[in-house]
Amino acid sequence: MDAVYFIQPSKENIVMLLSDMSGREPLYKKAYIYFSSHVPKDLLTRIKNDASVVPRIGALREMNLEYFSIDSQAFITDHERALEELFGDNAADSRKFDACLNVMASRIATVFASLKEFPYVRYKAAKGLDSASDNNSRALVPAKLAAAIWNHITTYKSSIPNFPQTETCEFLIVDRSVDQIAPVIHEWTYDAMCHDLLELEGNKYIHEVPSKTGGDPEKKEVLLEDHDPVWLELRHAHIAEASERLHEKMTNFTSKNKAAQLQQRDANELSTRDLQKMVQALPQYNEQMEKLSIHVQIAGKLNKIIRDVGLRQLGQLEQDLVFGDAGTKEVIHFLRSNQNAPCENKLRLLMIYGCVYPEKFEGDKAVKLMQLAKLSRADMKTVKNMKLLEASSDSRKSSNGGFSLKFDSAKTKHAERQDRTGEEETWALFRFYPKIEELIEKLNKRELPKDEYQCMNTSPTPSNRATTHGSSGAPQPPSGKTGQPHSMRSRRTATWARTRNSDDGTSSDSVLKCISTDFRKMGQRIFIFIIGGATRSELRVCHKLTAKLRREVVLGTTSIDDPPQYITKLKLLSEKELSMEDINV
Repeated sequence: MDAVYFIQPSKENIVMLLSDMSGREPLYKKAYIYFSSHVPKDLLTRIKNDASVVPRIGALREMNLEYFSIDSQAFITDHERALEELFGDNAADSRKFDACLNVMASRIATVFASLKEFPYVRYKAAKGLDSASDNNSRALVPAKLAAAIWNHITTYKSSIPNFPQTETCEFLIVDRSVDQIAPVIHEWTYDAMCHDLLELEGNKYIHEVPSKTGGDPEKKEVLLEDHDPVWLELRHAHIAEASERLHEKMTNFTSKNKAAQLQQRDANELSTRDLQKMVQALPQYNEQMEKLSIHVQIAGKLNKIIRDVGLRQLGQLEQDLVFGDAGTKEVIHFLRSNQNAPCENKLRLLMIYGCVYPEKFEGDKAVKLMQLAKLSRADMKTVKNMKLLEASSDSRKSSNGGFSLKFDSAKTKHAERQDRTGEEETWALFRFYPKIEELIEKLNKRELPKDEYQCMNTSPTPSNRATTHGSSGAPQPPSGKTGQPHSMRSRRTATWARTRNSDDGTSSDSVLKCISTDFRKMGQRIFIFIIGGATRSELRVCHKLTAKLRREVVLGTTSIDDPPQYITKLKLLSEKELSMEDINV
């Protein structure tokens, strides 16, 4: 038989390939060999030098496919330990540091090779480096990755047929320090809550269904992925909206479906023709009913967890902290009033508090907060380790060496970010947005500060090609709104009520519009890569901005992390000081 090889171009793989195909009796008649990335010349020479193998090769190609698509607009490089290997204690002295960056660069480059895109490579620049080499290495991670990717891209210009010779898209590289709140704040969309609150295995949800034989319930696996139209429609919707829509769908489905109507009638009233209609409708009815009922069950389980844990109160406090509407008094009140709250939730609250009020974690203050929250030594380490990331790209530290401050000291109140102008909340607790939303919009309007975000290309100012067919959808500043204060919602008036007119790009209607969009009619693509893991909220932003900016926004990252995973990875940044028992979240 013939065989197809899809392999990485490593020395070990070439040795195994030659072992299979050389000699008098090869394992296969012909070998069609496809490499996942660029093949080094010495390995090609090794294949050519085996005279018995060369005639048995049916094809040999570089496919440039070394990334993992996890969504229609997202990919990962599968570096689960990137935070630890690039930002951990003494990471710069480790051999893993350069190896991690080099493999990451190679895999990211294959995205542009396979899509035939030549990007403007921009990156978060290091500023105000001090004498500490560790800080230097962390701060230079985006620059080093950008340089390594640029080397691959320039090679592609001459080695890949039909590869563009001029820039065709935008590419921005940042690291996890760009936003340390997004990975831990409670996100209220259906997708994020499923991954945060339910014990999923990747995208696999396991639920119990009644046994057909009357025995114990059977376990059934369901994949929450793009092939499920209900998931596709609701994943970026607020949990309250998702629940509401599921109820409507179930009601409409049962009222319109013949099989459902006939099942509800007395069996004695059913004629032979009725029974025939019922049997014909049942297979499709059962399949659709099962999909809907699974999501109804999931939404019900999520809403129960929200009620049982008191998540609305916590969620409101988290967002009020971020937007400057709550402070130390409210945090202490919450910790005293909720002594039995899950440790992880209290830790996440304190991590957000640490980003907004860094001075509250100096000296004995941090210990007192942890004692009040009844958290462990390992949890204290997690908050402390946030400084390792902060040191990576921002030199604006408090005078006494605390976290770097990311807010204007002239403000009358602490606020980690401001309300977006021109965007109303659709639902309560839908106020938070990840920092990359602002970055992508600035990139789209070419307003990224050049001193903070530098470009590898010789000509850093992009041409106007993107505007010829895509910029008409770019956001314009709202007229007549200048000088008006942001509307601040009160903590006391939290409601699940929805405004009547809303098109914030995250409702399921907007998601469906985005899916049906013909990307060929849009402007140049925007790619953003986050070193150290990305969140569900950041993935949602990319879908939202694709519709809003009329440019396909693609998210790349080392891994997609849910809050428990991220917290565990943050603890590992200084794992030498922890026992393995401490590391479990």
